Amino acid sequence: MTTHTILDSAPAVAVKDGPLIDARGLHKRYNDVEVLKGVDFAALPGQVKALLGPSGSGKSTLLRLLNLLEHADDGEIIFEGARLGVRPGTTRHAPERMLAVQRRDIGMVFQRFNLFPHLTAVRNVSLRLAALPGVGRAEAEQRAAQMLERVGLGHRVHAYPSELSGGQQQRVAIARALVLNPKVMLFDEPTSALDPELVHEVLDVMEELAAEGMTMIVVTHETRFARRVADEVAFFDHGVILEQAEPEKFFSEPEHERTRQFLAHLH
Repeated sequence: MTTHTILDSAPAVAVKDGPLIDARGLHKRYNDVEVLKGVDFAALPGQVKALLGPSGSGKSTLLRLLNLLEHADDGEIIFEGARLGVRPGTTRHAPERMLAVQRRDIGMVFQRFNLFPHLTAVRNVSLRLAALPGVGRAEAEQRAAQMLERVGLGHRVHAYPSELSGGQQQRVAIARALVLNPKVMLFDEPTSALDPELVHEVLDVMEELAAEGMTMIVVTHETRFARRVADEVAFFDHGVILEQAEPEKFFSEPEHERTRQFLAHLH
């Protein structure tokens, strides 16, 4: 794929002191099943963190909480020093309109592309942007087209999802998340629904994002990507983070037997 500049700011963002997003003591239950059991998790500005673990271990649930799609049963999420998901100065859940504003700084890409089949790529990307105050449809579509160009789809702006490959549809979904200029990007197994030969299209875009300094939290089973791109890898098991380490140490010298078993299964 042709190399594209993903972000407007050319230099990579240096990792600064203190987390950009900081989850503290997160608990989440579904009926009688406790999916997260007091998880502490943070990402620094410019950091790429890869989340590995078996299905049902809590990785995707963490992302949904960070993106304010669900409320934690206990714990808190701090973003740039402010608590997310609650009314300012209180512990009461914020209404959806307030959550939508808080969510603008946190882009998310799902396993499934979730594109509107009756809208072109440029309309799918521009929809949320056009809904913002002071942004007209023409401006939104112009900015959406620029973002599609940046993910290598400048020639497909007027294509419908049914006319695009899976890799192209996922790149449209990435452009849709990026068009609001988020400060952190969450990826929930973004290549799991793709044919193997299309996986590289999406990983290439994600690697370019990382090189440009985007803060990223990535749930993935792509160990080569995690080893090459991530600054830190976290291993989830049964609702807790069992192990965190830099990629080289994580993959070469895991501390826990459970981590070693999981990696052996992946390989």
